Amino acid sequence: MSTSQIRALMTPRSIAIAGASNNIKKMGSHHLLSIINDGFKGEIYPIHPKDPVILGKKAYKTAKDIPEVPDLVILVVPSVHIPDLLEDFGKQGTRSAIIITAGFKETGEDGVILENRIKEIADTYGMRFVGPNCIGIINSEISLNTTVQPMPVKPGWLGMISQSGTYVAQTLTYLEKRGIRFSKAVSVGNEANISLTDILEYLGNDEQTRAIALYIEGLKDVRRFLDAARQISKKKPIVAQYTGGSKAGARSSLGHTGAMAGPDYLYEGLFKQAGVIRVHTVQDLYWIGWTLATQPVPKGNRVGIVTNSGGPGSAIANECEKNGLDVPVFSESLQRKLREYLEPHAPCGNPVDFTFSMDIKNFGTTVPERIIQENGADGIIFHGLMQTGIAKAKFPHLKSLLGDISMDDVIRFMEAEPRTSLTLPDIDVPILVSSFYGEEDNCIRKCLDNDIPVFTTPERAAQGMAALVQYRKITGRKDFKAGELPAPLPEASRMIDEHLKTGQKALNEFEAKKLLKMYGLPVTREFMAITEEEAVHRADELGYPVVLKGCDADILHKTEKGLVLLNLDSPKKVKKAFEAVNNASEFPIPVIVSEMITGSREFMAGMVRDNRFGSCILFGLGGVFAEVLKDTTFRLAPLSSAEAREMIADIKGAALLEETRGMPAVNKDAMASLLFRLSLVSAIHPEISEIDLNPIIIRDDKPVIVDALVAIRRIG
Repeated sequence: MSTSQIRALMTPRSIAIAGASNNIKKMGSHHLLSIINDGFKGEIYPIHPKDPVILGKKAYKTAKDIPEVPDLVILVVPSVHIPDLLEDFGKQGTRSAIIITAGFKETGEDGVILENRIKEIADTYGMRFVGPNCIGIINSEISLNTTVQPMPVKPGWLGMISQSGTYVAQTLTYLEKRGIRFSKAVSVGNEANISLTDILEYLGNDEQTRAIALYIEGLKDVRRFLDAARQISKKKPIVAQYTGGSKAGARSSLGHTGAMAGPDYLYEGLFKQAGVIRVHTVQDLYWIGWTLATQPVPKGNRVGIVTNSGGPGSAIANECEKNGLDVPVFSESLQRKLREYLEPHAPCGNPVDFTFSMDIKNFGTTVPERIIQENGADGIIFHGLMQTGIAKAKFPHLKSLLGDISMDDVIRFMEAEPRTSLTLPDIDVPILVSSFYGEEDNCIRKCLDNDIPVFTTPERAAQGMAALVQYRKITGRKDFKAGELPAPLPEASRMIDEHLKTGQKALNEFEAKKLLKMYGLPVTREFMAITEEEAVHRADELGYPVVLKGCDADILHKTEKGLVLLNLDSPKKVKKAFEAVNNASEFPIPVIVSEMITGSREFMAGMVRDNRFGSCILFGLGGVFAEVLKDTTFRLAPLSSAEAREMIADIKGAALLEETRGMPAVNKDAMASLLFRLSLVSAIHPEISEIDLNPIIIRDDKPVIVDALVAIRRIG
């Protein structure tokens, strides 16, 4: 869908609304009140079968009675009436609609039929609509609010796309008190016609929107979202909350908007691959989104902390370091310069602790400016900027000392004193504030009015700075370039086809490695042997020690069944192992004679194919720790080489890839190549349903695939 169609919906010159009345108990009336009272400058046409005037606006009985073709129609009537109304406006030439009404696919089979009907009508007349089952849209640039709650007068910078209406409408007052304002906001509802990704593409090109926040219960087209977000996140931050990853969340999402959720670990990988910053609470969605929308991207990860209390300063420092930020000790030269503005006992090495000083000018302006001038940090976090808030809190105690003086007198005195009057620092770095006071404090109000994010706890302020540094890394990523997939190798295709014809659901290990080797993946040197004599001959050819494995596609967990014997260093042991394998098996099976790979580090890789995500590549710690630690990460195939390298760095045990305990660093190019080629195999051969490579042992510094499973399936 072209963004021009979305732009037309978001910037109407005239609006018709069906479902509003003079009864304030009706939901449609609240939608109309918002349109009227929040400043929309265009024409407004209520539709009502009886009343001639609705909330002071001339009403019309039908679409054809309106004196012009409205750009947008809003429908807030029972679901059974939606098709006829939508068709009436389609015939008149209206091309944009918002369908607020619920009662469609989220309710079951009858709802699906009704939703398909309105989609057909829209297609017939070339209409595009948001919803159904949504709360409306906001465009603060033209003072348009079609939701049920008043929006701030001042336009904002944060774009919001939500699969929940509450997070677009009911939160508006809550957000305004915290200085957070939307540029554009869209409640997408069931996404029957316009999807979340459609709006994402529109906001990606919207000059007013500086960052985009997403509330997601499930994506309709995962691949399209990835393609769009990859491009947009390079030029504009995207932050997302996903709630469909648990069984309870998925069940709730299905009943809420009919959204089809997916496993949390796949969404986690998708967001990382797309350059989307993930958060886990709606509060973080707003605060981190607002931080990304208002603050410059830092040049590095060094944080300067200015506080009036040691505890919050320590909490900020601790949380910064936990999130990969640097809280450097300021140079002796900088500390000497800062000492001029502090009490003799006050720490100034970073954090700079003003303790109980009320010198707001030095605290809020002079010291942070000096830190940046001396190149001591790439961003500043304040805690404890306050003035009238604490005065109001302490006034009942102070009044007994100050005599006949009012609270207003105290505030006027404090605001008139230069040392206690806040002037914001003139520095081109991100500034974040942590405070236990809100807009009742004049310092906090000044920060909010100047679009400086104010967090409710020290730790959240540190997390906000970490998000800015994370976005800096996202902007530095290499562009993804989708090359043409190589053609399937004929020999590989024949192998798969032959097994599918016989009803096999997997290749045996020897065949799996043979297929992987065709595509350049590093596998063990090995041979298949049918007889004891052949096994010994192959062992001699490989050189001792060797490994003997029973080989049958239907036998899983070979080790537990006694079908894997290691470190065989003589012909005699090979013969004995061959006998042991056949005794352990329920029927005679061939054996794999393989070189013995030794190494102290084991990883795993693989591919799972999901109905919504397609083929997804896995990387993580392998061997005996795979199921215990579950240290894995996922990305959608095919990968770029850069994305493969990002996967390697993404696991918690990434330090094992570095030089450690006398072992050389793993050749990351070789490991990335393995993942890249694995992703190509999964994309080239859709008949492959699953690949499991575990363990991948590091020999010297390079990965070798020691065991492999390739599952296959018929398509169509």
